[in-house]
Amino acid sequence: MVKSAKEIALSGITVALLIGGQMALSAVSGVEIVTAIFAVYCFVFGVLNGVIVATAFSLIRCFVFGFFPQVILLYLIYYNLFAVALGVLGRVIKDKNGFIKISLLTAVSVIFTILFTVIDNLLNVVLFSLSLSAAKIYFAQSIPVVIRQVICVIVTVPLFFYPLVKVFEIAK
Repeated sequence: MVKSAKEIALSGITVALLIGGQMALSAVSGVEIVTAIFAVYCFVFGVLNGVIVATAFSLIRCFVFGFFPQVILLYLIYYNLFAVALGVLGRVIKDKNGFIKISLLTAVSVIFTILFTVIDNLLNVVLFSLSLSAAKIYFAQSIPVVIRQVICVIVTVPLFFYPLVKVFEIAK
């Protein structure tokens, strides 16, 4: 599908915004803004645009954070699944009232935040052939971080929903 220059530019700006947000908060474990920005982007622009941005973000971020095969795989799997889920959700509930939209968007974002950690843990256990005891330790050490991430998502998704929807609708 041929995209307009405006759509391509908006996708590029969104990828840059996601990478910038990730860079800005990378020193604080469990605090992130990527989920809120990307969730609303997919909600507004749909599955196709979400998948394009997800794939570009997953690959371009490697230039900043390094090329690690398990991370590239994690990001390609996770963010593309997230784009599909939120793109579909945006289409299904676009006419619902604001509270329902924000609640469902937040709930799905929380589920996917937990899924990110689960996929990450499973990929690392399999790719590095960790023993059962090492796998248990690896899973256990991720729990405090995922709790902070979930709290962050519960705060940021509803907080940024309306401002981001307005910006994205204007850009659209």
